[in-house]
Amino acid sequence: MEPINAEQQAQVLDKTQATLALAEQEYGRPFAAIPVLFDLRGRCSGMYRVRGRERVMRFNPHIFAKYFDDNLATTVPHEVAHYVSDCLYGLAKIRPHGREWRQIMQAFNADDSRTADYDLSGIPTRRQRYFDYRCVCQSHRLSSRRHNKVARREVSYNCRQCGEVLSFVAPCQVRT
Repeated sequence: MEPINAEQQAQVLDKTQATLALAEQEYGRPFAAIPVLFDLRGRCSGMYRVRGRERVMRFNPHIFAKYFDDNLATTVPHEVAHYVSDCLYGLAKIRPHGREWRQIMQAFNADDSRTADYDLSGIPTRRQRYFDYRCVCQSHRLSSRRHNKVARREVSYNCRQCGEVLSFVAPCQVRT
C-alpha cells in the first residue's frame, strides 16, 4: 500500500485549515496554525500530540491512502477537535473524548465516534519487540520500551516472586 501523494496531503492540510476556520467562527477567537505531519505508523489514523509547548497533528499516510474520503471527513475533524479542546479547556481538565470534545465535534457537524474500524491488511503496522530477562527463579519478557529504560539505566525491574533484579539475556522474536 502506497502512502498518500502530495496532492492528497494538500487536501488534508486544506481540510485542517478549513476546520480550524470553522472553530474560529464558532468560538469567536483565533486558533494558531498547527504543524501537520504524515509520519504516523501503526493502527491509528491520526493523533494530536503535545510535548511541552509543541503541538502537532500526525496522520497515517497509509491508512489515509486506503480510506482517504472517510479519513478526510472524520479523522481530520477528530484531531482538530482535540487541538481546539486543548486550546479552550486544557488537556488536564477534560477527558480526551468527553463532553467538551463531543460539543466541538457537533459544531463541526462531524461524527463523534472515537475509533474507526478499518481493515488494515496491506498497511504497515508497528510490531512490538520483546527481550528476555532472567532472575533466580524464572524467565521474564520485557517490552522494548522497558528494555530501553533498563539499558539507559533509568530503571531496574525486580521479580515479583523472588525480588531479585532482572538481568538481560537476549532479544526475542517479533510479536504482532
